[in-house]
Amino acid sequence: MTEPDDLHVWSLPMRVRFRGLTLREGVLLRGEAGWGEWSPFVEYDAAEAAAWLRCAREAAAGDWPAPVRDRVPVNVTVPAVDPRAARALVLAGGCTTAKVKVAEPGGDLDADADRVAAVREALTEVAGDGAATHVRVDANGAWDVEEAVDALARLDRAAGGLEYAEQPCAAVEDLARVRRRTWVPIAADESIRRAADPYRVRELEAADVAVLKVQPLGGVRACLRVAEEIGLPVVVSSAVESSVGLAAGVALAAALPDLPHACGLGTATLLGDDVLDPPARPVDGSLPVTLLAGAALGPEPDALARTAAPADREAWWRRRHDEVAALLDGRP
Repeated sequence: MTEPDDLHVWSLPMRVRFRGLTLREGVLLRGEAGWGEWSPFVEYDAAEAAAWLRCAREAAAGDWPAPVRDRVPVNVTVPAVDPRAARALVLAGGCTTAKVKVAEPGGDLDADADRVAAVREALTEVAGDGAATHVRVDANGAWDVEEAVDALARLDRAAGGLEYAEQPCAAVEDLARVRRRTWVPIAADESIRRAADPYRVRELEAADVAVLKVQPLGGVRACLRVAEEIGLPVVVSSAVESSVGLAAGVALAAALPDLPHACGLGTATLLGDDVLDPPARPVDGSLPVTLLAGAALGPEPDALARTAAPADREAWWRRRHDEVAALLDGRP
């Protein structure tokens, strides 16, 4: 069981619906060296949520490697919104790379292409002076092979050339088939973080980029091992965490030997509030590594009070934490 003062259950509103969510919840754990975040999605079972708890414990223990850079470039994340809203998000984000959600339930390819085109135009306005911009799309495994090949051709035209397409198909074997039929580079996300064997992506030559999310993979050091062994360029991405959770992603991105792409760690802009003041929002397209120190210190008392979940949700998360902690620690 955890002590009440060492665990804070938070609840934060989403500015726009994302991944079907209008509210994001999670837990902050206080350890000997600081704070860590545990925020698995509510539908995940205890076995899957255990990796997320390992990450939180690593952070709370202060067990992060030394950074090799002082800033981490990030993308702006654009949910499945209309072109006008997409444009506004890009202009407000100040980033020159954007990840655009596509293939959402209830959507269609015409709407996706219009969103991508609006993002491309807005990025050009942000960058100015002919600076390079990048558009990437994320389908969360929604397409079959034929749908993916057709959709990527259309979206590539709308983007003026896609940087890559993230998880166009669910199965790693299908990713490999799509990669051989399109000129758009392929990134693997779920095929790594939710796979029994994350290295199937490497063996099947199914991707050009590996998307690593630090909580689902069990922490910064675990991700560094995956990055070394998978042998692909890495993009560090978030799971729509609070700023304390985002700090773990920044710690990973800051420690990677090479970081050729902007990371998907600018998602604090999707939240209507945060546990840190100020939150981890990008400035000039990047996050400072000094965020790590602020996250370790944790929230101020007023932020803890402001973001506290209702009593019933706090009780639910505490029960869930104790269940997953028992599994992780091998206790009955």
